[in-house]
Amino acid sequence: MKTIFAAFAALLISVSAYAMTLQEAKTQGYLGEQLNGYLGQVHPNPAAAAVMLEVNAKRKAEYEKIAKQNGVSLTFVEQQVGSKAIAAASAGEYIQSEQGGWVTKP
Repeated sequence: MKTIFAAFAALLISVSAYAMTLQEAKTQGYLGEQLNGYLGQVHPNPAAAAVMLEVNAKRKAEYEKIAKQNGVSLTFVEQQVGSKAIAAASAGEYIQSEQGGWVTKP
């Protein structure tokens, strides 16, 4: 479990080249954190969609690596990281609710 969370932190750092663009997309309400550990598009925006696709591809590669190293399923890693990403989201950013819709984090 520690490995999963440490890898998630490393993943956040590894996308730092996109952090400003990613952060802008999240604070402007174009992207949000989903329960499955990936970004989702809340409101259409081509630039935000490009960031989302690139970040999600990097996340998936890292999740697959973590799953293999720990002998767990990809789905397990995605769900664990999704919970952490939602918890780490800033107030006012969009997150996916348990019902699957978008809500702003209080």
